[in-house]
Amino acid sequence: MKMTFRWFGQKDDSITLNQIRQIPAVTGVVGALYDVAVGEVWPIEKIYALKEQVNKAGLELEVIESINVHEDIKLGAPTRDRYIENYIQSIRNVAKAGVKVVCYNFMPVFDWMRNDLARPLEDGSNALSYEHNKLKDLDPMELVDSMAKNSNGFTLPGWEPYRLKQLKVLFEQYKNIDEEKLFENYRYFLERVIPVCEEVDVKMAVHPDDPPWSLFGLPRIVTCKSNLERIIKMVDSPYNGLTLCSGALGSNRDNNIPEMVRYFGGMGRIHFAHVRNIKFFGEKDFHETSHLSSDGSLDLFEIMKAYYDVGFDGNIRPDHGRAIWGEKGRPGYGLYDRALGIAYLNGLWEAIGKMDRLKTSTDGMAGRNLK
Repeated sequence: MKMTFRWFGQKDDSITLNQIRQIPAVTGVVGALYDVAVGEVWPIEKIYALKEQVNKAGLELEVIESINVHEDIKLGAPTRDRYIENYIQSIRNVAKAGVKVVCYNFMPVFDWMRNDLARPLEDGSNALSYEHNKLKDLDPMELVDSMAKNSNGFTLPGWEPYRLKQLKVLFEQYKNIDEEKLFENYRYFLERVIPVCEEVDVKMAVHPDDPPWSLFGLPRIVTCKSNLERIIKMVDSPYNGLTLCSGALGSNRDNNIPEMVRYFGGMGRIHFAHVRNIKFFGEKDFHETSHLSSDGSLDLFEIMKAYYDVGFDGNIRPDHGRAIWGEKGRPGYGLYDRALGIAYLNGLWEAIGKMDRLKTSTDGMAGRNLK
């Protein structure tokens, strides 16, 4: 596997490339162009400038997260073809800079949802938190205002103010879009994009809906094993794959993450991995926590073992982390806890590998003794 770290750029990140470079085993940065409006073509000169920054720090830029999909594509609006052409050109441009994977999502309106960006935890840290029933009577605009107010002065990925100003219009447009219509619009997008990806050798890796169920009546389809399988079969190409996020999918108790890793990893369709933990405190209520298995509700040993067993050699990153040791950064994206998460994932990977080699050696010796 290749260990990576998400970075929001020199202008909008409290973390430096030099700090990232000092985290053991980190070989690359997962980046994006955050100053390009959704739906516009990513300029090649800006992509090369980002790549140069990252490479000068001794790191790779093989994964982009995200080239966001314009809402008109998800809605199937008459203007979607123009935005798809722009998306295709952006893919061609990142390919020229050596990018191998594009992580993206197909979530209507909200890329991810939390009620609280700094829920206090027992150990004195704080973390992102979600309580399902608190959304029932909440005006979405109140939530948007709250997210902006509590973001520590940073922009939040997927919560761009210029786009969410149109929230009422977007909700009106989605009134006639159900899950099947969203699947249909998604197929239309993939049928045009994936052939280009095959041509330029860039793999598309869809991120699951976070959390993986309907919010405010909006349809959501990247939610479970059967839907993920349907998506990769809509355009059955090795370039149509997944970002398998343990925290997003794992917030639905019915999703068995190790099983999904083995199933889709065995097909070679996991192109990017997000590994993090969550802690349930209700049926659909959870807060994020450290990566340590015993701190949460997910077994990260079993998840990492599943990746090892399928021979996963792609890019992986710790996902959201807690705010610890007084750090004031972008909620979910501080340095310290994500660095601790990397150390934990690396330790699991090393231990699993050595256990496997020891078992192979012991089995071999037993076989020779039997002879």
